[in-house]
Amino acid sequence: MKLSAQSKIGVGVLAAIMVIGFCAYVFQLTQGLCVTGMSNGVSWGLYITCFMFFVGLSAGGLIVASSAHVFGIESFKRVSMPAVITSTVCILCAGAFILIDLGGIQRIWNMFIHLNFTSPLAWDMCVITTYLVINVLDIIWLRRGDERKVKMLSYVALPVAILVHSVTAWIFGLEIAKEGWYSAIMAPIFVASACDSGLALLMVVLAAVRKAGVFDCGRELFANLARLLATFIAVDAFFIGCELLTTAYPGTEGASHVLGIMTSGATAPFFWFEILGGLLIPFVLLASAKRRERTGVVVAASALVMCGVFCKRVWLLFTSFTVTNVYGAPGISSGSTAARGADGFDMWALVGSYMPQPVEFAVVAAVVSFCILGIALLSKKLVAKA
Repeated sequence: MKLSAQSKIGVGVLAAIMVIGFCAYVFQLTQGLCVTGMSNGVSWGLYITCFMFFVGLSAGGLIVASSAHVFGIESFKRVSMPAVITSTVCILCAGAFILIDLGGIQRIWNMFIHLNFTSPLAWDMCVITTYLVINVLDIIWLRRGDERKVKMLSYVALPVAILVHSVTAWIFGLEIAKEGWYSAIMAPIFVASACDSGLALLMVVLAAVRKAGVFDCGRELFANLARLLATFIAVDAFFIGCELLTTAYPGTEGASHVLGIMTSGATAPFFWFEILGGLLIPFVLLASAKRRERTGVVVAASALVMCGVFCKRVWLLFTSFTVTNVYGAPGISSGSTAARGADGFDMWALVGSYMPQPVEFAVVAAVVSFCILGIALLSKKLVAKA
């Protein structure tokens, strides 16, 4: 596989970012999660935000690929390989963020010998592992051209792709102590955003491989996928509207407080960008048949959708952390957020505050670079032969 001089420079830059990020991760591993912006007040940060985001990107890709075979959409079969490639690389990145967030990865074996099947975290580990195996088998059989096995696998892959993001949603939706998470509609919201963000990523990849001369899905199919993306955006917006209405209408103190933080408080910039930049503007751009014919417009709309879904993960995660549900007592110091009581003991942080640190940014940049490099190299090697 020969690379152009420009491609070699790009690969070199991505590799350098990965090396820097790996060094940052080793530093985090040796020093502990205290080098991040997380604390007892905000125990999940940028890593878990990216985990949610990449699970959605992955699920959306496999949903498109599997639907082509389950529902017999012949035109969509042309993009099955790039869709499965994006799905596979993204689920690897999602899993990486979980391992990075563990802190003490050397104790990962405890996840297996003490697996608690009453916990949604255990469900998530099992379904993500199953999902990865399905993706790998899908790539192998697609490359071999074994249509029968691919079709059989698709009947399993489609529900698992929906389930993988549903289980991720249940990690939050079953948290009764968090006003902003505890909701029956959390799983549908996650699946809807997976469909639009995953398809948006696929659109960007299809445009990139066409420009690189690797694979051309055809303008008609590209426009049809853009129309499907507009539909997914509308469904996603509907679910968010339902959630906002049921949160705001009763006017309870807790729900109103969470809604206020989300719409006019600390996480408001992310909320409004997702509503305007991630839903409204992309839908307007893709609602026109003429605009769907323009690759640049579709790519711009797709990029906005992905940025909007990432912002959704930010406001979803951190809005609830700003509300204290259980107040702490004298105990372990929480670093910069800790205060010393009158009795001389360190206190747990009572109010959650969080700002990602350079270590976190470096690690995230490394994983994103791996994602870009993985999709690019696998596409160059496999897509043209699919």
